[in-house]
Amino acid sequence: MPRVAASHADTCAVIVAGGSGQRFGNPGGKQLVDVAGRPLMSWSLAAFDCAPSVAHIVVVCPAERTREVRERAVEPFALTTPVSFAAAGETRQDSTRAGLAAVPDTCSYVAIHDGARPLITPEVIEGALAELREHDDVDGVVCGQPAVDTLKVVADDDVIVDTPPRSRYWCVQTPQIFTVAALRRAEEAARAEGFVGTDDASLVERVGGRVLCVESPRDNLKVTLPEDLPLVEFLLRRNK
Repeated sequence: MPRVAASHADTCAVIVAGGSGQRFGNPGGKQLVDVAGRPLMSWSLAAFDCAPSVAHIVVVCPAERTREVRERAVEPFALTTPVSFAAAGETRQDSTRAGLAAVPDTCSYVAIHDGARPLITPEVIEGALAELREHDDVDGVVCGQPAVDTLKVVADDDVIVDTPPRSRYWCVQTPQIFTVAALRRAEEAARAEGFVGTDDASLVERVGGRVLCVESPRDNLKVTLPEDLPLVEFLLRRNK
């Protein structure tokens, strides 16, 4: 991947790769499954390595698999950005918290990204960061797209109770990028109050933070089920 222009390196990428792979059906998880010639998570690592705003990368994975991840997904690819590791927790939120704790003090921003979302590009990363830097009144940005499908609100018995206007809804992805101070403040509040959010942005929103949606490509897909792999592999090979 080619490097793209940026003003200066002020961001730490936290690549969350702590999932158990339960939905994927692989007891060892999906992060090291071979896709288009390299482990799945290494595609995300390569993208952040080629984004010049990124000064450091933290990989969050199960502690007992740190050596395996380093030897298979990091060391073979000669990354130029420093990489460190943090131990994954029981939940995604715990894992993000562990990664956030490992962010160097020299970084002003933190980009949280799914290790199983391999189609992210340096251009999207830099574009999202530029939006965040340009808005002094915003605490974070979230990549995604406006919803294109009709949405339904359903009751417990699956009966539709409402059809909201889709113009106000977005489907969000990662990276989700925040000022380090804002995300730490939100994480501390969530931990103190026992709150569990559906994503990192929800924690920041909950404590009054302002988060901006930034449009990104729809092909920034996440591998969740085995049937996701053929499409992702096709797109990765097409983009090489």
